[in-house]
Amino acid sequence: MTLPQPVAQKTAQRIALSLPVPPDVESSLNYARWAEHEGFDDVWFADGGNIDSLTLAALVADRHPKLRIGTGVIPVYTRTPAVLAATAATLSHLAPGRFILGLGASSHAMIEGWHGLPFEKPLTRVKETVELVRAMLGGEKTAFAGETLRSHGYVQRMTPKEPVPIYLAALRPKMLELAGEIGDGVVLNLFPAEALPRMIEHIEAGAKKAGADLAAREVVCRHQVVVTANKAEAREAVRKSFVGYFATPVYNKFLAWCGYEEEAAAIEQGFREKDRAKTAAALSDDLIDRLAVIGTAEECRERIRELGRGGIQTHIIACPMPDPYTLRATIETFSPRTFSF
Repeated sequence: MTLPQPVAQKTAQRIALSLPVPPDVESSLNYARWAEHEGFDDVWFADGGNIDSLTLAALVADRHPKLRIGTGVIPVYTRTPAVLAATAATLSHLAPGRFILGLGASSHAMIEGWHGLPFEKPLTRVKETVELVRAMLGGEKTAFAGETLRSHGYVQRMTPKEPVPIYLAALRPKMLELAGEIGDGVVLNLFPAEALPRMIEHIEAGAKKAGADLAAREVVCRHQVVVTANKAEAREAVRKSFVGYFATPVYNKFLAWCGYEEEAAAIEQGFREKDRAKTAAALSDDLIDRLAVIGTAEECRERIRELGRGGIQTHIIACPMPDPYTLRATIETFSPRTFSF
């Protein structure tokens, strides 16, 4: 497997746990408590439905003062800038200096399918959301009329106790460069390992547009990790969990951009024809091994270290296997008590 080439290290490497952990709120809170006890740096909250990530983030922020809290990520279409600003300000008071607001465009499947909202001009929507949320967090009275958003007369009277960094999720060049330009950090997800250098280049290009160095932008990644001796079973779990992602236009185009044009076309065709076997077959074992981190404890640890040398600073460990034994084995592999970079 081709792994990313080393880049100059910018900040200390951080290890984080992805929440929520199925199946319920209590389990997620228990894992947050465990993560703090073990010495994890962060917990990052996915916003994929079922459990509300921001409510859970508030509970964890209040109970666990040693953890940095991040959202990875909130779709900009599902909450207005005023709601995002009020939430961010509240979380900054619960966790002063420890809260990161991660935002992203999400996908057609979630925005149009789940929420019944138009998925229009995602680049512009993300940019305007950041502009508005920052102005609101600064206590400014809004008078904004953009292409995708409008706000007049709103004032966020309870401003943050400490500044709230805004990180942006990104996949392809334009969003990567926007994230590098206007974001305080970038959140990556589900990319083939060999695509990382190109992605870092676009983040750096965006930072330069803002007159900043790449070192000014923290690069965060949610890694799909399975520590197991049964690689075939793990690959099937990853395939089942994420083949639908790569059928959506956003991720399908991203996969093609990464150099997997044939696989992207086959997934799109199989999904359109409702041929599950064709769709699943296009996500080959080789491709899964590039998208996910699967293997023994030491194999998985070394893959994460390699990705760290490739430019990622904060590593969010997520496990797509549903059984508690594999989940526990995976996250325990990266406990700071036994793992280091």
